[in-house]
Amino acid sequence: MEEQLKSLEQKALTDIEGAPDSKALEEIRINYLGKKGGLTAILKTMGKLSAEERPVMGALANAVRETLTAAIEQKGSLLKAEEMQKRLAAETIDVTLPGMRRPIGKKHPLTQIIDDVTDIFLGMGYNVAEGPEVELDYYNFEALNMPPGHPARDTQDTFYIDPQTVLRTQTSSVQIRVMENQKPPIRIISPGRVYRSDTVDATHSAVFHQIEGLVVDKGVSMGMLKGTLEVIAKRLFGEETKIRLRPHHFPYTEPSCEVDISCFRCGGKGCPLCKYEGWIEILGAGMVHPAVLERCGIDTTVYSGFAFGVGVERLAMFRYEIDDLRLLYENDVRFLSQF
Repeated sequence: MEEQLKSLEQKALTDIEGAPDSKALEEIRINYLGKKGGLTAILKTMGKLSAEERPVMGALANAVRETLTAAIEQKGSLLKAEEMQKRLAAETIDVTLPGMRRPIGKKHPLTQIIDDVTDIFLGMGYNVAEGPEVELDYYNFEALNMPPGHPARDTQDTFYIDPQTVLRTQTSSVQIRVMENQKPPIRIISPGRVYRSDTVDATHSAVFHQIEGLVVDKGVSMGMLKGTLEVIAKRLFGEETKIRLRPHHFPYTEPSCEVDISCFRCGGKGCPLCKYEGWIEILGAGMVHPAVLERCGIDTTVYSGFAFGVGVERLAMFRYEIDDLRLLYENDVRFLSQF
């Protein structure tokens, strides 16, 4: 057994010294010192030795194990150092090479419009309110004075989830939720995504964005609405911009109006952008219908309010002179990087 241990030690030391890399060295360690290695196999035969020989052979086996372990650790350190040098040589970085420029992104035109309008209203003391895009029919239609069978529902040709649940067609539903849970005075805007079953073309989309505003307080008048809309128009399209209110009908406002702005390209003289009319239709507005206020528990003998809504895509198309709404959704960086 003594000869076996010495022979194993010499052979192992030779193999360790000749190990080409760390992986080979680990295989050598397992072959000689592992649970199924050569040293373990020799030690299993110790049962055949006499009581006097066992301690002697046991001490010799431990000495062999320690010698081999020390040799493996020493060789491992050398191999790791050599491998590190090889990696450093192979992975050398030329610090004189020019760096790679990573393009910096920017806000989407629609996001720019929403942020700009939001900043204007925050400066006027408004708050931003949000609500669910998957909305109850009650908040999207009934509470806004459009009961089942109302013709205004047909013009929006809505996406229904079930008979009581709809993809909201306007962010006016947020106004109802706010009025139900907040007592006047109320000054909010509600930007967000809305859905209508429109055929996609240069000026229409089934998915688009709105920003709606609501003010409810004592003494709110049509004159206050006009003044607010003038501020928005001048801030977005220039100080020379004028607005014009035309009578219209919305179920949830009375009186209602369509709001035009003077053409910012020709100054109202007439050009292709305004179809030679000098005016561009921009949004709808009006005084909140008393029935809508009362349904939300607001006393119409004390409070009144105005509301307005504008399409973000429409603002973006006018502000940036974009002639096809679909360009805003194609995610072509060549187009978007202009804004």
